[in-house]
Amino acid sequence: MEEQKLEKDLEEVKELLAKATRKRTHDVLMAEKYKLEMEIKNQPPPKLKEDTTEEEKPPAGGYTVKINSYGWDQSDKFVKIYITLNGVQQLPAENVQVHFTERSFDLLVKNLNGKNYSMTFNNLLKPISVEGSSRKIKTDMILVLCRKKREEKWDCLTQVEKESKEKEKASYDTSDPGEGLMNLLKKMYAEGDDEMKRTINKAWVESREKQGKGDMPLDI
Repeated sequence: MEEQKLEKDLEEVKELLAKATRKRTHDVLMAEKYKLEMEIKNQPPPKLKEDTTEEEKPPAGGYTVKINSYGWDQSDKFVKIYITLNGVQQLPAENVQVHFTERSFDLLVKNLNGKNYSMTFNNLLKPISVEGSSRKIKTDMILVLCRKKREEKWDCLTQVEKESKEKEKASYDTSDPGEGLMNLLKKMYAEGDDEMKRTINKAWVESREKQGKGDMPLDI
């Protein structure tokens, strides 16, 4: 999803901001951080894909919509997944079903405004307790509570997300923080608009003039 990609970019910019020592480099990273935050804020809500394939005995509604939009956080004991569904609190409790295994869960919401909704998470990052996991129905929201088997921090929800995050981070992970900054600035320059390119060029030229030596400006 585009929003997840932007959030990962924002995390990397924040990490590099913590390493930045030059004022101009810091200013460029702050500009990129602001730009990413605004893009995330202005992201349209994801369109839910509709699967019109009827089940053998479909409930009223006749087709199932896959849920792609969610939020999550965690406590020491639980991983919490938040799913927004307007009016879900009006359904009978038995219409909201969650099936847990040690490394997955399936959510099925039956006959909400004439449709069914489903969400599946496979290959969770770490094992969960099936007996200790549950779900809560709130106003316009379902809260899925996955009880951790071990009280340790999760960096993401699934193994797939972890592998993807590690691959993206690898291009910036170097023993030299300056090299990581250079890689990010090159990426920002390549993907940025004209204003961003001018800002990056100006930052590097002024930094070089001020120091009288050091890194070359970006090759454009």
